[in-house]
Amino acid sequence: MIRYTLNCAAGHQFESWFPSSASFDAQQTRGLVTCPSCGSPEVEKAVMAPSVARTDRTPPPVTEDAPPAVGVPAPAPAEAPVPVMSHPDGELRALLRELREQIVKTSDYVGDEFADLARKMHDGEIEHRSIYGEATMEEVKALREDDVEVLPLPVLPEDRN
Repeated sequence: MIRYTLNCAAGHQFESWFPSSASFDAQQTRGLVTCPSCGSPEVEKAVMAPSVARTDRTPPPVTEDAPPAVGVPAPAPAEAPVPVMSHPDGELRALLRELREQIVKTSDYVGDEFADLARKMHDGEIEHRSIYGEATMEEVKALREDDVEVLPLPVLPEDRN
């Protein structure tokens, strides 16, 4: 998975995860990548620098009688905790919950037959219908590689009980 920092035409910045660079490009071309703040489909990747850890330095050994290092800045104080859910997050959670309820209400639960049935529908072997169910990561990856459209059903942390 690749995390991109994205900018919309209105200047909003946000992050999103994609399975690959090609996946981002395909979704952007289809207009599926939109700004969560304003809904604009005019989204571009922000310039990003990779975070690479250096391995060519070894810290000096620390001993009780060693004098404090000179010129080394003190560690930054811990930032104030960020609330787990801000107002926009609460609205997003409500929308995700509503989406999940709508899918469950209007689709057939097929359990662990999901991947097999989705592939058969894609290949035209059986009639198309809305389904949801269980699939392993390997099954989902294989479906996506074969251009079978599948999406994860939104599950919020409080739903996992």
